[in-house]
Amino acid sequence: MGSFSLWHWLIVLAIVVLVFGTKRLGNVGKDLGEAVKGFKKGMRDDDDDRPAGQLRDESRRDDTRQSTEEKQDDRNPR
Repeated sequence: MGSFSLWHWLIVLAIVVLVFGTKRLGNVGKDLGEAVKGFKKGMRDDDDDRPAGQLRDESRRDDTRQSTEEKQDDRNPR
């Protein structure tokens, strides 16, 4: 009683096709697919457009350590 059978869904689908027509339903499906693709592309591009300060860059950490060590060596010559 809680769920509809296959026949109920087929009747609903037939009514929807009669009301809207196959051409309009095809356009809606195409537009929905393009919107999903655009959203996914936007999410990928968002990661690429981050400023350099927000990107994880291990080499910058190594450069910071080296410059700190060089400064300490300049202060305490051997």
